[in-house]
Parts: sequence; C-alpha cells; structure tokens
Amino acid sequence: MSSKVSRRQFLSYALMGTGGFMASAMLMPMVRFALDPVLQPGSDGEFIPTQQKADDVTEVPVKVDFVIKDRKDAWYVSDVADSAWVYRDGDDIIALSPVCKHLGCTVNWEGDANHPDMFFCPCHDGLYEKNGKNVPGTPPLGPLDQYEVEVVDGFVHLGKIVPNQLVD
Repeated sequence: MSSKVSRRQFLSYALMGTGGFMASAMLMPMVRFALDPVLQPGSDGEFIPTQQKADDVTEVPVKVDFVIKDRKDAWYVSDVADSAWVYRDGDDIIALSPVCKHLGCTVNWEGDANHPDMFFCPCHDGLYEKNGKNVPGTPPLGPLDQYEVEVVDGFVHLGKIVPNQLVD
C-alpha cells in the first residue's frame, strides 16, 4: 500500500526543509560565536613573574604588584594589574590574595593601629590573621585565598588562586 504525496504536501515539506536549512545556516555562526570562548583551552597552569626577589622576602608581608598579560574575558583580551601579599614562613614563600571575603574590598597589612600584625579591611573593620584566617566576630566569613607560588631564577612567580591551605 503506497501513500501518495499531494502537490500541496510536497511544497509544504520542501518549504519547511528549505526554511530549516536557512535558519540553521543563520544560527550556526551565532551559536559558534557564543560558545567559542568556552571551548578555548584555559591557561590555569601558567605562573606570572613578579619583580619580587625571593631572597628579599621576609616574615613581614609586603604588597607585590604584577600584571597578567593577555587575560581573556570572553572575547575581550587585556592586561590586568593585580597584587598579592607575600611573606616567608620558614623556607616557604606564601602569597595571599588581598581581596576580602566579606564584600571584595582590599585588605592591608597592619592597616589599623589597634590591630598590629594583622590584615585589616577598612570597609567594614574586617580582620585576618597573618596566615589569612578570618578573625571570628568580624565580617569576613572565610579566610583569604592563596596564590600558588614558585621561584624561578630568583624571582617569585605567582600561579592561580587556590583556597587557603594554611588554616585549619
């Protein structure tokens, strides 16, 4: 038993097929444009050089500024300035993020005379111990993040930000 396709049905199928092909031809570049940044390989394993000599790092945290070259944010590529608090703990070099875990303000080492040897967030009086642990009873809800650190040719290089490994 065979079923015949009428002229009207044939034209309807042909128009739907052609319309579907044209729609997909228009949408594919848009979908590719939207997904392309997501599909690009990341550079999470790269270390960024700083001007800080490893031999000059002491037990007192110092602010180290560095520039992340060619940071990609979706389709926009730019150089981004950042900083870290770097100090020595025995033989290890520690680098902490200066971004407060309360509202993202910048913390300062010994930024408040009433709290020596601590990181202080001036926005809402947040306090952190030297290892980045948040002081209970102050606004921050978690410890400062930590940078991966390596020494290359005598200079401190900073990697990606990881959760603080120094606190309990």
